[in-house]
Amino acid sequence: AVLLKNLPLWAEFYRTPELAITLIENYEEKIEKIAQITQHVNVTALSGVPTWNIVLAKRILEITGKNNLLEIWPNLEFYVHGAVSFTPYRDHFKKLIPTDAMYYMETYNASEGFFGIQDQSDSEEMLLMLDYGIFYEFLPIEKLFDENPQTLLLDQVETDANYALIISTNSGLWRYMIGDTVQFTSLSPFRIRITGRTKHFINAFGEEVIVDNSERALKEACAQTGAIIREYTAAPLYFEGNQAGGHEWIIEFEKKPDEFERFVDLLDETLRKVNSDYDAKRFKDMALKRPTVHIAVDGTFYNWLKMKGKLGGQHKVPRLANNREYVDEILMLMNGVEV
Repeated sequence: AVLLKNLPLWAEFYRTPELAITLIENYEEKIEKIAQITQHVNVTALSGVPTWNIVLAKRILEITGKNNLLEIWPNLEFYVHGAVSFTPYRDHFKKLIPTDAMYYMETYNASEGFFGIQDQSDSEEMLLMLDYGIFYEFLPIEKLFDENPQTLLLDQVETDANYALIISTNSGLWRYMIGDTVQFTSLSPFRIRITGRTKHFINAFGEEVIVDNSERALKEACAQTGAIIREYTAAPLYFEGNQAGGHEWIIEFEKKPDEFERFVDLLDETLRKVNSDYDAKRFKDMALKRPTVHIAVDGTFYNWLKMKGKLGGQHKVPRLANNREYVDEILMLMNGVEV
């Protein structure tokens, strides 16, 4: 809303729908009106949060009876996305927009500032914006909970290390931790990729699993089994009696895996490859057992967010949590229990 209200006048002639509709507070009413209007417009570019763009796209396809968005918008060629990792949604968008000519670009922005932009078509890393009125500091993730942690400046960072991003801006923010973790892929120029959230991780058993780990594992499992993921979340499964602990996953599929048990094995195996701490805890099932994975029916996560009053682009499904609050709520919803 902040961006939309401050767009230059000329931008209004090149966007759809009109500002009044995009600012409607009731999310479902807004989606319906956008779908009804834009199906008749020559849309060439989209921008937004993948999660909610998919909801809009599905509604437009329902209304028109078409099979994909190119049958409605034949000149569609560009999608600017952000706010969440695009990895779980890439195959979904290939299905919605079945062409190799579609260009995808990620941006890294928030209410607090504009931090990065994908400047290379053959790479998903983003160029860090150094001239947008932002002073950056980086806190090594392993020092996140220290009492007086030492932050690093740009000339002190290293590639392949995870940092919590801290910003001071010319709009008045002072040493504000925005909640994202980033990893540098290049130091000349400074390029980054988002690896997760400071609050979204699982470390109940010392395994230190972050969102980047889960996304890579799911990507591999999907690639090997033909699955397409719509949403997911995971949490610890605590020790019970003589049983080892573990991770409990809830996954909503757009397309289910050809072999579900193989999907779970690949998820587990890839996590072990990308995270040595997880691998150590999985050794002979001593601390962690094989993941428990539940398949959620269509609309589960949407209904959960709706129940919590969190529909819309400002709200995302927490991918990982170090407690069971979200997983338990969703499992209750899946079992028909009022949350």
